[in-house]
Amino acid sequence: MAGTLRLIGHSAELVEGGMGLRFEAQMAGRCQSAFAVRWEGRVRAYLNRCGHVPVELDWDEGRFFDADKLYLLCATHGALYDPATGACLSGRCHGRGLAPLAVVERDGHIYLVEESPDP
Repeated sequence: MAGTLRLIGHSAELVEGGMGLRFEAQMAGRCQSAFAVRWEGRVRAYLNRCGHVPVELDWDEGRFFDADKLYLLCATHGALYDPATGACLSGRCHGRGLAPLAVVERDGHIYLVEESPDP
């Protein structure tokens, strides 16, 4: 399998600890909600699905960080996730973290790395 790049947004859309960028990702043959945020200077992307039950994290579209802008927060259950790794830190996620997605930032753009079959 080789990866192809799909444009999902512009670098300027993501500010450290700020609003996230929502997009759709193909996973297991179906379209799923996903998001990207900027943390420690890098773009991080995950499926938009809590580790506890399959609900989207953001409490208001694009708001993924807690009030202190330190953790990703599930608005439904209050679970906290590490923005750098997606690991569950506390709450009802019971150790089940967020599913990471590969992204690349280059020339002011953010790309999702999608798996594509080899020819």
